[in-house]
Amino acid sequence: MAVYTLNFIDRTLIAVVAQPIIETFQLTDAQWGLLYGPPFAIFYAVMGLPIALWADRGNRVQIISLCIVIWSLMTAFCGLAAGFATLLFFRVGVAIGEAGCTPPANSLIGDYFIARKRATALGIYSMGVTLGAVLANLFGGPIAQMQGADVGVWLSSVGFDWLFGGLDWANIEGWRIAFVVVGLPGVLVALLVWSTIKEPPRGYSDPPTAEIKARPPLSEAFNELKTKPSFWWMAIGASLVAFVGYGLVSFQAPFLQREHGLNVRDAAINFGAPLSLLAAGGTFLGGWLTERATQRFPTAMAWIPALGLLVAVPAYIAAFFVDDLYWVFILWGIAAVMHYSYLGAQYNIGQGVVSNRSRATAIAVLLILVSLIGNGLGPYFVGFMSDYFMMANLAESRFAVELTPALCQAKDSALSGGQIDICNTASSTGLKWALAVTVCGFIFAAFCFIMCARTLKDDFVAELSHP
Repeated sequence: MAVYTLNFIDRTLIAVVAQPIIETFQLTDAQWGLLYGPPFAIFYAVMGLPIALWADRGNRVQIISLCIVIWSLMTAFCGLAAGFATLLFFRVGVAIGEAGCTPPANSLIGDYFIARKRATALGIYSMGVTLGAVLANLFGGPIAQMQGADVGVWLSSVGFDWLFGGLDWANIEGWRIAFVVVGLPGVLVALLVWSTIKEPPRGYSDPPTAEIKARPPLSEAFNELKTKPSFWWMAIGASLVAFVGYGLVSFQAPFLQREHGLNVRDAAINFGAPLSLLAAGGTFLGGWLTERATQRFPTAMAWIPALGLLVAVPAYIAAFFVDDLYWVFILWGIAAVMHYSYLGAQYNIGQGVVSNRSRATAIAVLLILVSLIGNGLGPYFVGFMSDYFMMANLAESRFAVELTPALCQAKDSALSGGQIDICNTASSTGLKWALAVTVCGFIFAAFCFIMCARTLKDDFVAELSHP
């Protein structure tokens, strides 16, 4: 759980410090969306399979330890990035390292715990998703708000200034410090994992009479999936939800800073961390409601996500356009709870419509689609639409001839006070409308879950309800 928490701290940190990075490298929102989404998603998805195959044959503890070192160093190196290209390269390095966490970790848990206790163990492990998002905000936000000069003075006061070769701390941004401070301790965690976790024998917790079955060929699993339309409707729906969700997460902090004037610290502590906890509550609520409703309504696991997503749409849009920060939080919180009520359904349906020999393959297919469509395309779409709406706002301003998004982003553009105000308003308004348009993707996702419900009862390999 500690490893998975660290995994999500390092993965989420870049979203917490998004706006300072955009300002430092003078990025458009489309460039930021490209940086946040596709490279990480593609390499995370592509590297996951070979690392999983390696984990099936090699020492899983050593693999996890090595991968922790890789993603931790790459996270720290993000703080040293000289521009868009180098930050993109280090972000890919984080993805490659983090792809080596979940496959071997799940395998280890499977061997450490007997079958009836694995659900609880995996549930504890999965807490790392929420804990990581919360801690990334609680640590990353305040650290990024620090001034480099203050850090330099503190290091001198404790006698450690000699370690850094006389760096010009006055010109070092807080977001760079956040990456280094959050990333480097991971190396110590890797040493702790390597020295304390023991590699169990394969099948260590299985009963002596357990039959060792050969893995089915991929063709068998795909042939089974081809006959399960509910799986594909669910997979498309889950991918669309991820498309919207990753898009929102990648621009949540910039929106709060542009639209409401919050600094990095306040956006992270007052919104990022508590909204992550509410999202976790939504995941639990969706599972709790599904468990109780399924006995009376066999396809509730598809209908509950659909209803939750439809409620989330107006709640999110209202949160984007209301001025009072109190109501922004209330409405966003309601939307987050409704939004994440779908999460358990995607795994229940994904493994429930196929035989036990094909469950791993079905979930792998689901996760690849969710990663590539959700994380791969969602952030870039929001960024592209934000730039589009920003250009439209600039075109309607009194400085339409002079101003462009690139000129607004340039630090040395020598704009007048009125032009700067127009740029800031267009940037904020463009992002607000981009988020509102993106959230409407939940309507299509809800339709997919409704379509999934039509065939779910026939496709499920076990009884959906019981006395």
